[in-house]
Amino acid sequence: MAEAFIVGAVRTPVGVRKGALAAVHPADMGAHVLKELVRRTGIDPSAVEDVIMGCVSQAGPQALDLARTAWLSAGLPESTPGVTIDRQCGSSQQAVHFAAQGVMSGTQDLVVASGVENMGMVPMGANVQFALDNGLSLYGEGWAERYGTQEISQFRGAQLMCEKWGYEREDLERYSLESHRRAAEAREVGRFDAEIVPLAGVSHDEGIRPDTTLEKMAGLTPLREGWALTAAVASQISVGAAAVLIASERAVAEHGLVPLARIVQLSLVGDDPVYMLTAPIPATRVALHKAGLGIGDIDVTEINEAFAPVPMAWTEELGADPATVNPNGGAIALGHPLGATGAVLMTKLVHELRRSGGRYGLQTMCEGGGQANVTIIERV
Repeated sequence: MAEAFIVGAVRTPVGVRKGALAAVHPADMGAHVLKELVRRTGIDPSAVEDVIMGCVSQAGPQALDLARTAWLSAGLPESTPGVTIDRQCGSSQQAVHFAAQGVMSGTQDLVVASGVENMGMVPMGANVQFALDNGLSLYGEGWAERYGTQEISQFRGAQLMCEKWGYEREDLERYSLESHRRAAEAREVGRFDAEIVPLAGVSHDEGIRPDTTLEKMAGLTPLREGWALTAAVASQISVGAAAVLIASERAVAEHGLVPLARIVQLSLVGDDPVYMLTAPIPATRVALHKAGLGIGDIDVTEINEAFAPVPMAWTEELGADPATVNPNGGAIALGHPLGATGAVLMTKLVHELRRSGGRYGLQTMCEGGGQANVTIIERV
């Protein structure tokens, strides 16, 4: 099987819902990172064979195949097609998988994997509003026969995880505080500078709260009475985009590209859709087994902090060193622009491996429907 290499990875700052980035059209936001990816890698854009873009709320300004619109909005060649995909929060991580699989199959040589989500302009759930407004089921009769009419939501799933693993509110808040501390330190010392392309006058991630405290978190109202969850221990509603260029060995040689990392393993696993957020645990076990690696071989992990119990349970179950997990903070501090987050995390992972000199990196995230992607890469 052919090898696939990451030869470029760039992202916007992650903006807050009512910040400056919220006014940027999603197509223009996507265009911004696509143009920068082309500029940084020096690739002839006409050689790119496809643009695969993750986006969850494909409604309004994010409808009509955003990948194609963003590429053309960037002024790039009409000959390159684009497709927009939805694997819920893992959409642009799946874009990386599809791009790498195209290269590893030998049928493609240069593919862009990207993601965009403007949750300030297109609210979460905008693409399901028609069903809700018209009294239509989101799941259908077959689902009801199998799972009944119980609540299916990421919020309930996170609370169920707290109950299963015995996490109290104070445990979650301590984790959240550490996420902000790590992210604030990373921003202060410039660890994100090489991966970020400024946009709309914003050059740094906006959601980090270096002055937050356990006392401030303790004053927040739980998402539901009796729950351990508050807004402080959940990912932020955000705005952002990212793009990654995947190349074959032949393309690297022909275009004079510089590999940053090699794709080692691509795995995808489903788990309980009611718990929804637990799939990264079995998915990581599958990926490590197939790669012939142990958790101790992984130097850096990026796992999406949709809610604090997700990385907490993952770290506990896998026996990972907490220092290697989200070393520069996660979505609790940095934000979670849904369909863009997978590509954002991959961009962070590639740059952190190169900065730290680590060999293997692992990325995973929970996804709607009880799914998880796992990507293992090796620094070149």
